[in-house]
Amino acid sequence: MTSTHAFWLAGRQATGETSFDVTNSWDGRLVGTVSVPTEAQVEEAVAAAHAVRDEFAATPAHVRAAALDHVSRRLAERTEEIARLISAENGKPIKWARGEVGRAVSVFRFAAEEARRFNGGEAQRLDTDAGGTGRLALTRRIPKGVVLGIAPFNFPLNLSAHKVAPAIAVGAPIILKPAPATPISSLVLGELLAETDLPAGSWSVLPVPNDRMPALVRDERLPVISFTGSGPVGYAIMDSVPRKHTTLELGGNGAAVVLADWASEADLDWAASRIATFSNYQGGQSCISVQRVIADASVYERLVPKIVAAVEAQVTGDPSDDATDVGPLVSEDAARRVESWVDEAVAAGAALLTGGKRDGATYAPTVLAEVPAGTTISCEEVFGPVLTITRVDGEQAAFDAVNDSVYGLQAGVFTHDVQTAFRAHRALEVGGVIIGDVPSYRADQMPYGGAKQSGVGREGVAYAMADYTYERVLVLTGLAL
Repeated sequence: MTSTHAFWLAGRQATGETSFDVTNSWDGRLVGTVSVPTEAQVEEAVAAAHAVRDEFAATPAHVRAAALDHVSRRLAERTEEIARLISAENGKPIKWARGEVGRAVSVFRFAAEEARRFNGGEAQRLDTDAGGTGRLALTRRIPKGVVLGIAPFNFPLNLSAHKVAPAIAVGAPIILKPAPATPISSLVLGELLAETDLPAGSWSVLPVPNDRMPALVRDERLPVISFTGSGPVGYAIMDSVPRKHTTLELGGNGAAVVLADWASEADLDWAASRIATFSNYQGGQSCISVQRVIADASVYERLVPKIVAAVEAQVTGDPSDDATDVGPLVSEDAARRVESWVDEAVAAGAALLTGGKRDGATYAPTVLAEVPAGTTISCEEVFGPVLTITRVDGEQAAFDAVNDSVYGLQAGVFTHDVQTAFRAHRALEVGGVIIGDVPSYRADQMPYGGAKQSGVGREGVAYAMADYTYERVLVLTGLAL
């Protein structure tokens, strides 16, 4: 697993003049060396994508669907190999890495299915007014142009899939820029795409460093940008190209609300188990991990010790071990940042109920209570294995606490009351409300995205396909309708 990896330029392998190493944050071992495209090679990829855009848009649906089916099938065949790679390059526990590969299998399968039924055309008769007599409108969706997909490190395969698969499904060329910390998973995706019959130039995977990203963002031949990552970077992209179509999937500080009717011991055990698991899965490095627990006063005293016990039961260790629940963060710098935020909150008066210790890039699963307002961890996205617990009185106070955030990605509400579920759906300023579970649930075919500073636009295969296209109307005249 320590070979040098070429990148994919207009469908073929290529190497540049420089390279960089990818290391494992658990033990520091070399995972692989990745070649970096030169500026001339990046220009070649962009020019090829721009040149092929009309040809690719006209590619028959069965060709695009077959390519997507092939990638889905090959991912499934190579699940263990690719999961081991994901775990090695970003520190994700192997059981979660296998789950990520499984999700990517589904993303490409969904895209193949959608490619076969998308853009068939919608007919609309226009003779509802006298001036439209004999006229028929046919509306089809046309790709907006080449997509620049910028993927993050936390789900290096599946979030790359969410950029690539919808673009191929609609016939939009795509240039994928993986995160510098985790490029190899995306390069494997390129390997599978190279086994298909897609036109040369319709896709490239370019592991360029972040300081070269602005030039790609500004390139007028790349009219669509799909970015997943931090808020400051995402909004900087949007501000730099205000006339481009930009989709931003940004951060969150997901809230799990436990209301008064979720009160039996079995209920609270379930909530505690789900909260503990999904505040720590992926090392807490998920935009929809549980960061805030908002518990009604009537259940608070019984719930808190259950959460602490469930968090302490999480197994921290070597991400390659099947027994490990929580591995290292992506880097020691990331763990140091989490450590500094927790230390700040404790110094300000927060109660440390468990955790609060760092060992290299690993940060122990941590629970805080009574966190003062205004501390960094109370209002920003921690992106680490840390949760805070707040006591509230009643449903309205709980919903107000969820909304007291600049973020609004998803929220979980533990309630048995269907009326409460609908009130939560109306009241909570988020992109998704999950009833009876944590905010961390995501089905890859559903619309996914946030409100407020959690982003702009929606992913989910069919929704991204609509996002990458626009409606073009054809009016036929002189018809006998």
